[in-house]
Amino acid sequence: MDTQKLTYPNPQFIRQDWLDLNGEWQVYFPSATERADQFPQRQAFTETIQVPYSYTFKKSQVAQRPYQPVMWYRRTFTVTPEAAHHYLLHFEAVDYHCQVWLNGTMVQEHTGGHTPFCVDVTDQLRADNELVVRVEDFNATTQPLGKQKWKTENFLCWYTRTMGIWQNVWLEVTGPAYLTAVTMVPDIHQATLQLDAQLNVRHPATLEVTIHYHDELICQSTLTFRQGRAQAALNVSSASANFRLHYWQPDDPNLYDITFRVLVDQQATDQVTSYFGMRGLATHAGQIYLNDQAIYQKLILNQGYYPDGGLTGTGAEQLADLTKIKAMGFNGHRIHQKIESHRMLYLCDSLGLITWAEFPSAFEFGAQMMTHMLTELPAFVAKHINHPAVSVYVLMNESWGVNEIAQNPAEQSFVNALYYQTKAYDPSRLVIGNDGWEHTLTDIATVHDYNSDAASLAASYPDRATVYQGCPSLTSGRRVFCDGYAQTTAPFILSEFGGVAYEEKPHQNSWGYGQRITSKDAVLDQIKQLTAAVTGICFSCGFCYTQLTDVEQEVNGLLTAQHTYKFDPAAVRQILSTGQQYGFTFK
Repeated sequence: MDTQKLTYPNPQFIRQDWLDLNGEWQVYFPSATERADQFPQRQAFTETIQVPYSYTFKKSQVAQRPYQPVMWYRRTFTVTPEAAHHYLLHFEAVDYHCQVWLNGTMVQEHTGGHTPFCVDVTDQLRADNELVVRVEDFNATTQPLGKQKWKTENFLCWYTRTMGIWQNVWLEVTGPAYLTAVTMVPDIHQATLQLDAQLNVRHPATLEVTIHYHDELICQSTLTFRQGRAQAALNVSSASANFRLHYWQPDDPNLYDITFRVLVDQQATDQVTSYFGMRGLATHAGQIYLNDQAIYQKLILNQGYYPDGGLTGTGAEQLADLTKIKAMGFNGHRIHQKIESHRMLYLCDSLGLITWAEFPSAFEFGAQMMTHMLTELPAFVAKHINHPAVSVYVLMNESWGVNEIAQNPAEQSFVNALYYQTKAYDPSRLVIGNDGWEHTLTDIATVHDYNSDAASLAASYPDRATVYQGCPSLTSGRRVFCDGYAQTTAPFILSEFGGVAYEEKPHQNSWGYGQRITSKDAVLDQIKQLTAAVTGICFSCGFCYTQLTDVEQEVNGLLTAQHTYKFDPAAVRQILSTGQQYGFTFK
């Protein structure tokens, strides 16, 4: 694992000269009698906040306050601007709508609470700088909320709101001609890396690309930008690999290093270091293949909530969680209802953890909701497309926001539009349109089933045809497919099950799925029985157990809300070792 990648905000797009803008900012919350849209005077900023934490969580160091939908941030910083340089200001996530001013000039307006954005602030930058950000977040059910509550109190599986700047902020330095995006798609059958690089200008320029695998030089190539775009299929085969390539796979997550240099008139104007993995994904005859080998996915649902930080986790917290996931015997996780940080995704790549990336749900169907999701989806795909660990995109969950999809052609068409748009941006991954039930277009047929009786759970899944034509989940009663969409060979995964609640000291308002069990040994036995039932589904390609950690009122995690083990990880690992008799590759 590369230390530099762990310290840089975006390990997949590293520039050497940068300034961390996290830390203490000033913050101003307009009162009910003040104009929330009026640019505040400096003296209005009487409180401070720790960025990138939402004011609703303790790590923000903001005194507890009632919900307030509008807030203003302010901080100063110093740099030494140079005429030959350009300066790029990055926000990884700001929830939900924001406006950004630098030295009194608005430089960016962005809508979307989970996706990153960047703005060139060269013309506004000075030696001494004032950065101001206005954020509004009304938690409207038409905007992608994920697991954030929209009612006054937490309810069911919806938790404390996240407001404002909740992922990294930084400034980086480059030259006047610089890369704005690079897409890297592996082709294991041709032993090539499909490269698509975008430049900020349309001037004549070249791109030098150098690829290493550890200390071995794999490839050097020079590409020409045409109208600001350079494309190539680079040969990355190697004699040192057993079979031409060093494959990325969970038990051997090989990563190649790649360096990009932009040259104008033979002078370097930008340099970016990155990495990629060579791996392929496919489905055939009801099975999922990784690098042409059938793979059984043992996933855990990861809500991504951290102690006193909410959706914002440190690199150390993320690494600790992922290490525990592997120690318990899982080979992957489903990041649930949030878009994780660049750093978290790098950790998944380097540790070899299969990752399902999920778009946060909205909850009220209509034109505004569709506009929000369709507008934000490209940035969602762009954040994940170069990560070899990411194997599946989940676009909607349990018909949230498309509650009448089984009968409503408009809602079906919308989910299909999301599916096709995602496939157009990234045809290299598997896509689930509506996870859990009532599928329309999908690459995997998934079901959520929280039946706590192992025998009846097993009996609900006798064969693929029966399951795909019916309503196997006794806890949801929903059909697997909408009319006209049933498939005969789509791979099957039980993508949520279990949810067995356990607390050493039960709280009155906590909850989990099924009857509450008070004995730790009895809980483990229940998990064992349910897992045996799930792995006994002979046509299944895997499962996703609910869930990794307790989150606020929901206590069905294998870890506590403080992310400590509830159970011996070796005991959980032993439970997950069942199912190997079905001949799948456990990697």
